[in-house]
This record gives sequence, C-alpha cells and structure tokens, in this order.
Amino acid sequence: MPTNPLGRALRHRRAGHHTLVWARPSLHAPESFTLTSPAFEHGDPLPPGYRGSLLGRDISPALTWTTPPAGTTELLLVVQDPDVPFRQPLAHAITTGIDPGLGSIPEGGLAEPSPVPGLRHGKGALGRRGWGGPMPIRSHGPHSYVFQLFALTHPPDLPRTFTLNAVVRAMTGHVIARARLDGTFEIR
Repeated sequence: MPTNPLGRALRHRRAGHHTLVWARPSLHAPESFTLTSPAFEHGDPLPPGYRGSLLGRDISPALTWTTPPAGTTELLLVVQDPDVPFRQPLAHAITTGIDPGLGSIPEGGLAEPSPVPGLRHGKGALGRRGWGGPMPIRSHGPHSYVFQLFALTHPPDLPRTFTLNAVVRAMTGHVIARARLDGTFEIR
C-alpha cells in the first residue's frame, strides 16, 4: 500500500502520553491491581477484530482484572489514543458502572447497549458511545491504545449522557487504585 503523505507529514505531531487521564495528578493512585486481556499482552498490537469498523469487526477485547482494594465500590474504564495528531487524546471508550466483583468484561462487552448489566458509556470518539476501535491515519506511525481502569470509592454522579470531562470531574477525589493495559496498532 502506498505511503499516505498526510500521515507522514503529521508523523511527529501527537497529543502525547502526558495528556492521558492517567497522567492527571488529581487521578493518581497506587497501581495495586492489574488489568489484562486474553487477546493481547501489554505493549503488543491489538488483533484485527478489535480495530475500527473500516479495518476489523470493531468489537472490544475481553478484559480481566485482579481484585481491587477494599473500599472499591465501582470501576471506571477510559480507553484513549494519545498518538492522534491533536491536542488531546481520542477516547475510544468511557465506561462507568463496572462492578469490581465481576473480575472481567467479555469480548464485545463495551458495545452500546452493553450485554453486561449496569455498564454505562459516555460519549467518546466522534460522539459515539461504547467501543470505537482503532483507525489511525495510514503512515502516521504506531499508535498506543491505553486501557485505564480506576477503582473508585463512590460511584460517579453523572447525567444520563456524559463526556470524558464530566467523568474526570466526578471521579476526582474518589480514585483509590488504578490499573493500565496498553495495546498498539499501526497502518503502514
């Protein structure tokens, strides 16, 4: 496939990992539990089925986590791409209402509506709710897809329709632990 001149021109323009919600000082907490996926290892490429609708089946990968600390009442997941050529990362999923006792979300569980009871999705990429798989600009280079799972002491107070900014405000002061899993993808 030929090189995309736009992707090459923007290759060094990226939001950066410092712009992830993970990097916000108000959301720092011990990394006292782990997040994994049976579909890929930390730092490895996402398999084809989880990529965006133009490139794959566009379903979310299965996720599993170890027991979060005592006092966790809810888990909150944010998936972001910090390598987009914008000022802020692109949100591929914003999900609240995750029961910490579940221990996992099945493949496709971040769909809207979710097959997992209680999950609520905020508006992410292009106003979409639920999982929006990776579709980076061809020839832009590798992109990271950062799955950030936060253990909260209180469920966030959010309206029916919410955005990432509302989620960050609602969970500030309530994060007691966090876990992270990074995948990658590139269209050459």
